[in-house]
Amino acid sequence: MHIQPANLELIPGYYLRVGSSRDRYLLVKFLRLTYQELYPEQDFSHLAKTVDQYFAQETPLWWVESSGNSEPVGCLWLGNAVDQVKGDRHAHIFVLYVAPEHRRRGLGSALMESAENWARERGDRQMGLQVFLNNPPALNLYQKLGYQSHSVWMLKSLE
Repeated sequence: MHIQPANLELIPGYYLRVGSSRDRYLLVKFLRLTYQELYPEQDFSHLAKTVDQYFAQETPLWWVESSGNSEPVGCLWLGNAVDQVKGDRHAHIFVLYVAPEHRRRGLGSALMESAENWARERGDRQMGLQVFLNNPPALNLYQKLGYQSHSVWMLKSLE
């Protein structure tokens, strides 16, 4: 069972619209916007391959639209992950993005609530996400919503 909101009002003046396979280009654009805020000099052309590999009917995509604006002002793309300790499938947030001029209005929290409800309705018992340590606003949002660090992803440059 895959439950997805359709034209749901998130907060006054903002609506959630279900994305489709026709939205690949727009999804890549929003992924680039997300990462370019943190790493402005980086080339993110590889993100198209990420979308090609992971975007499917089982990985819902939702767009945030505002009244009177034809272009989305935010998005949420969910995927699936497996708890490596227990073996349970659970929802994973690939990307949550809200355009800077629409932030601090409750859209991020409303998107997270929608994602959590979707995951609960399909039987998931947890939700996972990755957040960069150099993104304090996102860290604060997720901690405020009850997310806790469960593991640390460590990297070592081999160059």
